[in-house]
Amino acid sequence: MRSRFAALIWIAALPTPAGAWGYEGHRIIATIARGYLRPEVARRIDALLAADTDTLVAHNMVEAATWADTYRQSHRETSDWHFVDLELAKPDMTSACYGFPAPASPVSAGPEKDCIVNRTNLFLAELKNPSTPQAEKIIALKFVLHFIGDLHQPLHVSDDQNHGGNCVRLDLGGPRSTTLHSFWDTGLIEAGFGKDPQAVAASLAAQITPAERKAWEAGDPTAWAMESFGVAKASVYTIGSKPGCDADAAPISLPAGYEDRSKTVVAGQLKKAGVRLAWVLNRSVSD
Repeated sequence: MRSRFAALIWIAALPTPAGAWGYEGHRIIATIARGYLRPEVARRIDALLAADTDTLVAHNMVEAATWADTYRQSHRETSDWHFVDLELAKPDMTSACYGFPAPASPVSAGPEKDCIVNRTNLFLAELKNPSTPQAEKIIALKFVLHFIGDLHQPLHVSDDQNHGGNCVRLDLGGPRSTTLHSFWDTGLIEAGFGKDPQAVAASLAAQITPAERKAWEAGDPTAWAMESFGVAKASVYTIGSKPGCDADAAPISLPAGYEDRSKTVVAGQLKKAGVRLAWVLNRSVSD
């Protein structure tokens, strides 16, 4: 198992949380979602992205789902929008969301201190509003494409005083190590599913039953964040890590069966995210 993961070097300084699922994961989610879009919604999304003047990513739905991570590299004021730090011991959504601050106008202008739950709701409202200027609607669309995926990454909606698992080191054998956050962001996807987002998405979509789709097409960003928080408690933080950040703590060896169980969880989260992304787009994007 361990030889399948690339060597990653632990950085003692606390890192900024990585983009959920990595680019591959967001492409998988967007590809799954694309298959569930109503034709007229797909056409409207394509038209909006074709009118985009930003050159950070290609102007198609799958690549646009990665835009928010690329954008925040030069716009650090959007970093907090990608997660909500619900503490395992005492989850408090209001506190973790900075009291749900009122948005700037347009929403993309801030404020800097906000969380993914509030931001997703605000951008969805802009996307639905016919009076939203096209340029802002394009930005709202790109954030929604990304944030629905982030909401389903358990370490983007949970914390154990450890920066979303970023300062929990995992021992992958020999000199190899990674962080718990990176393990769930990219390691599990690459090890369990491969690096071809289209093929992975096709395989996962084929597993989604009509009953699952119907059950998943419900809720809102708050409910999905709490659902993913439950996943974090039940499946992610089962490695014996202690709360807090300790740069001198020894890397943790993965318990037997943890990788296989985690890959099953990741598959479920990617499928739910794809279905729910399509669901909100079908309800929010119109001519």
